Amino acid sequence: MKRSRICLSAACLFAPLIACAQEGDPAATEVWDPEPAVVAPGGAGAAPADAVVLFDGSDFSAWQHADGSDVQWSLADAAMTVVGGTGDIQTRQGFGDVQLHVEWRSPADVVSESQGRGNSGVFLQQRYEVQVLDSYDNRTYANGQAASVYKQYIPLVNASRGSGEWQAYDIIFRAPRFTADGSLDEPAYLTVLHNGVLVQNHVELEGTTVYIGPASYEAHAGRLPISLQDHGNPVSFRNIWVRDLASD
Repeated sequence: MKRSRICLSAACLFAPLIACAQEGDPAATEVWDPEPAVVAPGGAGAAPADAVVLFDGSDFSAWQHADGSDVQWSLADAAMTVVGGTGDIQTRQGFGDVQLHVEWRSPADVVSESQGRGNSGVFLQQRYEVQVLDSYDNRTYANGQAASVYKQYIPLVNASRGSGEWQAYDIIFRAPRFTADGSLDEPAYLTVLHNGVLVQNHVELEGTTVYIGPASYEAHAGRLPISLQDHGNPVSFRNIWVRDLASD
């Protein structure tokens, strides 16, 4: 009986709070418009319906070298592969805020170590690099391994698959904003999933990713190409698509 009286007293104590929470019109907090657009999500290698397909394995029509010339990388088996010495490639179209999906593969034959093993990079706006590297059983400096924001952020974990296996990056990029006089208004941010594992969690970029010296920002256009790096290693890429998140 004593236990029942305690429970009853507790119910009485909280009854006013419950009643208060139920007062008012629930419809006052319901938002019906605008209604989100319906987008088929893709899957099994297919891009979402609202994505721009940058590479489906058939041709280089969305890409060029920095000087505007045709891509000299190799194309076979629905994948493109870096031909060392031909140079970086970049999209013909410029982008700002994006969701980017890139699949890549380092060479199956391991012939080097550290930064010499399956090295390439995905550059947002030609400046902000997510490192591509064979980081499976291959120690290097941690802020330069696979899925690092090069020389700025170490990945939370090493989610690398074995040498020669296909891997995937899903990148959410918010481009920096600059004022009319060219000074930084808002920094860039990156979120990266490596093979479905969160490895960069909305990190604030310190500026352009550089090999030597501190990072810094320099004002640039709001929309610039996405680039893939020729670092001399025959890294392959496939199934590249992007969703334009920019509001401008």
